[in-house]
Amino acid sequence: MPRKNKARSIIIKILLCITWAFWVCGVMLLTQFVLAKLLSWLRSILPFYISSSALQMIYSALSYTLGFFLAIFIPQKISKKWHTSKSDLGLNELPTWTDIGLAPVGLIVYVLLAALITSIFSVFPWFNVSETQDVGFNSLIVPSDRVFAFISLVVIAPIAEELIFRGLLYQKIKGLFSKDKKRLAIIVATIITSVAFGFMHGQWNVGVNVFALSVVLCVLREITGSIYSGILVHMLKNAIAFYILYIATIGF
Repeated sequence: MPRKNKARSIIIKILLCITWAFWVCGVMLLTQFVLAKLLSWLRSILPFYISSSALQMIYSALSYTLGFFLAIFIPQKISKKWHTSKSDLGLNELPTWTDIGLAPVGLIVYVLLAALITSIFSVFPWFNVSETQDVGFNSLIVPSDRVFAFISLVVIAPIAEELIFRGLLYQKIKGLFSKDKKRLAIIVATIITSVAFGFMHGQWNVGVNVFALSVVLCVLREITGSIYSGILVHMLKNAIAFYILYIATIGF
C-alpha cells in the first residue's frame, strides 16, 4: 500500500476509534440523565420513603447496566461484525493468580503515575488539585448509608467501568487495527480509552487522576488478556478513597 493511502487508512481508523469513544460515553451520559430524572420522579410519588443513599446505589446499578447493554446491543443490531463476545470484554474464564498478584503492583504504578501527571498539570492556574469530587453520597447518616455507598463505589462501579471501558471500548478500538499494527493499536486504544474515562468523571483533577488509572489498567489488560486484574486494582483504589472519605474523616 502506498504511504499516502496507508496514512489515510490510519487516520480513518483513528476517527472510527474516536466515534466508538463518543458512542460509549454518549450512551452512558444519556442513560444517567434519563434514569436520574425517572428515579427523582418515582421518589416524589412513592408512598414510602427511600433514603438518598439507597436511591443512589439503585441509580448506579441501573445506569451502568442499561448503558452497558445499549452500548453493546445497538451496534450488534446494526452490523454482525460489531458482535461482542465474553473474550472481547476480557472475561476469560476465572481470575488467575497472575491477575491477583499484579493488582497491588498495578495500584502502586497507578499512584506514582497519577502523582507525576498531576504535578505536571498543577502548573496551570485553572487546574484545582483539591477540588472535591461529587460521588453522589454526600451525607451518610446511618450505618446502612455507608453499606449502600460501599456497594456502589467499591463493588458496582469498578466492575461496571472495567467492563465498559477496558472491556468493551478498549477492545473495539484495538480491533479496528490489523495485527501487523499491534503496537499502534495498543497505544491508540489506551490513549482514547483513558481520555474517555477521564472525561466521564467530569472534573479536571479527577479526570487526570483516572486517566493515569486507565493507562495502568489498559496495560494490565494487555499483560493478562482479561479485565480481572484491572477490576481488583480499581476496587482497591476506590476502597482506599472510601475509607478516607467516609471512615477516617467521620469515624464509625
